[in-house]
This record gives sequence, structure tokens and C-alpha cells, in this order.
Amino acid sequence: MLLSINSGIDSVVQFLTVLVIFVFVLGMTYVTTRYIAGIQKKQLKTGNMELVETLRISSNKYLQIVRIGNKYLCMAVCKDTVTMLGEIQREDLVFPDNRVEVKMDFQTVLENIKQKQWNKKTDTNGEKRH
Repeated sequence: MLLSINSGIDSVVQFLTVLVIFVFVLGMTYVTTRYIAGIQKKQLKTGNMELVETLRISSNKYLQIVRIGNKYLCMAVCKDTVTMLGEIQREDLVFPDNRVEVKMDFQTVLENIKQKQWNKKTDTNGEKRH
């Protein structure tokens, strides 16, 4: 009887120990990820290079306009190669007047998906299918 009580307590202690270690590792992973993201964000904001625009041609081929210093370059980016196609004058580029970042939370995205699904269920006559 005493042996079974001790083994039950040992199991609970062992489970709690594993749980504490798991939570600690998860917390350290979160902190490390946030730290590295902060460093990369600083590197992207400071510097003389900027990715202006990307156009996808196929699944692994892109055309990109890159600003390096005061020059704008058009580049072809493929799976294994990057090729400079030429320089573009700033006057030839069209920049949007207001670049607005749209931040959506999960609830907004979910509502948009629900609305699209609801619209798919509507007939061409405007009647709803059930």
C-alpha cells in the first residue's frame, strides 16, 4: 500500500517537473523570437536598401524593383539566381500618395471569410439557398 502511494506522488512530481520545464522552454523561445525580430526590424529600417515592389511571374520567379542609395534597379529573382535587368529612373516610377498599413485582427479576418462564404450561398436571383 505504501509503495503505491509513493509511486503516485512520484508520478505527480515528475509530471509537474516536466510541465515547469516545458513552460520555461516555451517562454525562452518567445523571448528569443521577439529579441531577434526586433534586431531584424532595426536592420530593415536603417540602411540604404529598400524593396520597393515585387511582381510574381510564376511560382518561383519574381520581378523586383529595389532602391539602393538613390538608384532604382529592376531585378529578376529566381529560385537559384538573381539577375539585374537594368536601372529605372525615379521619374518613371509611380508611387502611391498614401501608403497606409492595414492592420487586421483575427476577428476582422474571420468576419470577412464568413461574409464571403455567405455571399457564395446566394443565388444569381438574390435568393438565399438553404
